[in-house]
Amino acid sequence: MALSKIWVHAEAVDGKVANITLEMLAKARELGDTVECFYAGPDADAIAATVGAHGATTLHSTGDLNGGLIGVHLGAAVAEAVGSAAPDLIMFGTTQDGRDTAARLSVKLDKPVLTNNSGISVDGDAIVVETQIFGGTQIVKTKFAAGGPALAVFRPKSFVAEESGGGAASVAELTVPDVGAAGAAKIVDRHVEESTGPKLDEAAIVVSGGRGLGDAEKYQIIEDLAKALKGAPGASRAIVDAGWVPYSYQVGQTGKVVKPTVYIAAGISGATQHMVGMKGSKNIIAINKDPEAPIFSIADLGVVGDVHKVLPKLLEALQSR
Repeated sequence: MALSKIWVHAEAVDGKVANITLEMLAKARELGDTVECFYAGPDADAIAATVGAHGATTLHSTGDLNGGLIGVHLGAAVAEAVGSAAPDLIMFGTTQDGRDTAARLSVKLDKPVLTNNSGISVDGDAIVVETQIFGGTQIVKTKFAAGGPALAVFRPKSFVAEESGGGAASVAELTVPDVGAAGAAKIVDRHVEESTGPKLDEAAIVVSGGRGLGDAEKYQIIEDLAKALKGAPGASRAIVDAGWVPYSYQVGQTGKVVKPTVYIAAGISGATQHMVGMKGSKNIIAINKDPEAPIFSIADLGVVGDVHKVLPKLLEALQSR
């Protein structure tokens, strides 16, 4: 049984719709007869063109908040609008603004919000979400029982984004009510970490290093190999915690979830929390000197060998092409 209407939180950076929004729209099209988005920010017409191409028929927009906190204003606006709009399900991404907006909306509507989900289905007239626990080794299914709208927050890469071929969504005004003192808070500046090459969670090729590299200086070959492959460098939690690389490099349950075409794990034993973040990759190549390393259990190609011998040879071969 399809849901009558689903609302999806649309997010954008510098006028580009976030991948997680497009992923959720793909799933929403499977589940609902009508899919609409709600959005806080500038360039609503440009956002409407993208979400429309992914199946949304309407973009409910607050307009530019001029530095105001998105969660505060968007949560209040949606809370007032859902009564007449009557969506069965409201989907958010596991992002800072997604979680903030979902939490505030949950309070205003006095409805539960289920977070950290990786799947969703409709069972009869009930909405059921799936959440990975115990490092992804078990999945809990939870049914909403408090009446609509159901509020659910989803992890990145839970669904595959795919255009539907639709035209631009129509833009409808989403009125923001008085939010009191909370509305005075402003974002006065943003600091974005400098990076080159593709983003970790968007790259087609990811090369990750782990504790098997030995020390922080040895991580450089991971960077070099990723660059040679036009991919992104990643890391296990162990070397992030050790301070070898920034947290933004971390792949795993508490880091980035990636699903590249090729994932190379070098010197990574395969802790469960790491494998949760990359096991959806299409092709997994593991390099480890321990033949019993857990990472080999999910690898498509396993190389039992010393990363300090294998990686230089691989890099040399790539650079000679």
